[in-house]
Amino acid sequence: MTEDIVAGVLRQWQQVHPGLDTGPMAVIGRLNRCSALLQQAADAPLRRAGLTRPEFDILGTLRRMDRELTPGRVARETFASGAAVTKRVRQLEERGLISRRPDDRDRRVAHLSLTEEGRATIDRVLPEQLRYEAALLEGIGEQRQEELSVALGELLVVLEGRLASLLD
Repeated sequence: MTEDIVAGVLRQWQQVHPGLDTGPMAVIGRLNRCSALLQQAADAPLRRAGLTRPEFDILGTLRRMDRELTPGRVARETFASGAAVTKRVRQLEERGLISRRPDDRDRRVAHLSLTEEGRATIDRVLPEQLRYEAALLEGIGEQRQEELSVALGELLVVLEGRLASLLD
């Protein structure tokens, strides 16, 4: 197997600090590198559809939950700030993909839903995006993908628990 860039970095650190435990860097460095590469490559179908990843995430959240959501709920579901969601919702609303309905009791609260065009857009783009993502992972067998998914899920649970307590 060809050596990845992180292996070279680890080897360099071992030469400078031979006793240093670079194990965490081996995992986190590779995750960061994979994330950066995926962000560059994985959104090509979205760009062709005129969507950014955050816009796609908002449309996808509304579609998979299949009901009206408040911007706050969308923010929690997409791991975005309220201000970022507000900006993106405004853009998606201007493009006719999302509609906003004021709450009957509290005019400060909005309820978001997909328009017919928004629903058609996400239903068209999602299968294309999934085919593209599958193609990106073709070099890894199906069983290894499942193992990687399980391991990353375990890491995510640990990080979500630890980071939540650190940020409190």
